[in-house]
Amino acid sequence: MTKYLFPEDFWWGSAASATQTEGTDSIKDKTIWDKWFEEEPNRFFEGVGPNHTSDFYHQFNEDIKLMKETGHNSFRLSISWTRLMDQDTNEVNQEAVQFYNHVINELKENHIEPFVNLYHFDMPYKKQQQGGFESLEVVDYYVDYATKCFELFGDRVKYWFTFNEPIVPVEGGYLYDFHYPNIVDAKRGFQVAFNTVLANAKVIQSYKETGYDGKIGIILNLTPSYPRSENEEDVKAAEIADLFFNRSFLDPVTKGEYPKALVDILKNHELVPTYTEDNLKTIKQYTVDLLGVNYYQPRRVKARDTVPNPNAPFFPEYYFDNYEMPGRKMNPYRGWEIYHKGIYDIMINLKDNYNNIESFISENGMGVENEARFIEDGQINDTYRIDFVKSHLIWLNKAIKEGANCTGYHMWTFMDNWSWMNAYKNRYGFISVDIHTMKRTIKQSGKWFKEVSSSNSLID
Repeated sequence: MTKYLFPEDFWWGSAASATQTEGTDSIKDKTIWDKWFEEEPNRFFEGVGPNHTSDFYHQFNEDIKLMKETGHNSFRLSISWTRLMDQDTNEVNQEAVQFYNHVINELKENHIEPFVNLYHFDMPYKKQQQGGFESLEVVDYYVDYATKCFELFGDRVKYWFTFNEPIVPVEGGYLYDFHYPNIVDAKRGFQVAFNTVLANAKVIQSYKETGYDGKIGIILNLTPSYPRSENEEDVKAAEIADLFFNRSFLDPVTKGEYPKALVDILKNHELVPTYTEDNLKTIKQYTVDLLGVNYYQPRRVKARDTVPNPNAPFFPEYYFDNYEMPGRKMNPYRGWEIYHKGIYDIMINLKDNYNNIESFISENGMGVENEARFIEDGQINDTYRIDFVKSHLIWLNKAIKEGANCTGYHMWTFMDNWSWMNAYKNRYGFISVDIHTMKRTIKQSGKWFKEVSSSNSLID
């Protein structure tokens, strides 16, 4: 047996989002998810929308006690822009302030550090009607909202995040048609991406100029790009995939500038977004203090087998094909490859190429369908989830021992929640939720996580 020790003061916990857990009670304004569900409920698994989710809004006291029982010393939540701000008047909703104050205070009283994310895919529909993040006016509205959050909660919240997985709304909303507004237009998508990076910098500027005593960062889903082979063309394909899906956000938010190779590709296709020199200066000056890393799966690519259609809409896949490696280990419920070493490769890349920026794993998890079949003695015996987390933690520990500046591990997610278009198809939580009664029950993984957190170590 081997014992893996983690650094002192390591953050152990989980992550969740407002839209996926709170429900829409007491919210006047719709998000794009509410609107899309109204328009096309058939695109959501079993026609289940974001109305009720896991009812964290009413049950947060019980939930925070369960966090304590499962060994949390930290928890990443998000604030709902539509809950906090009236989208017509931009006035603050005092009921929402009271709710988030209660949540933050309850976490602090239970010695659970709140990590607060400001935006988790939940664009207010009225702001989307104004162009979403294609619009600099909406960027300014977002900065105003973030600044208001700092004013309201910055005395107690010391860890802030501007965005969770900002590339996903670009991919889903403007390239691959799995998020509202379902626009297949790379030019507009890259404008959204640039404006999101600008919004990140402006929010950091607001935080720094006011002099708050804390750290502010961003959460990126990093998917290491592995070539099919060492063949020169396969390697080049993987490098370009990395440019689009990782470095397009990672470089500007940590280094303050875009990779030249990516800019050259966009110029070649006449897809460079509109910007000013002042925009670039702001991005250069206001980079993140810390980086949340979401890791679920690798990306495997190869050189293209066919010549791209010159008349088709532009996709990054103009430069590569996705590759299914023979013998890969799979999560069959989600259709994702399980590759534990990817978490190590990410951390070593950050150490070697990104000035060893302070980072933590802010999401990593395994969604499984129909977990009720694993109930033993009244609880879900999710040994598969324990094995999944343990294997990733062993590789993470190796990266830390080799000098990677990783300060924590948060699993996705605390309790089973509503998962965008997948609703409750796959369950991810340490805590199972009966979606009919809302009863919570700790899974075996939650008890195991308490042991890991309490000892700050792992035995394999």
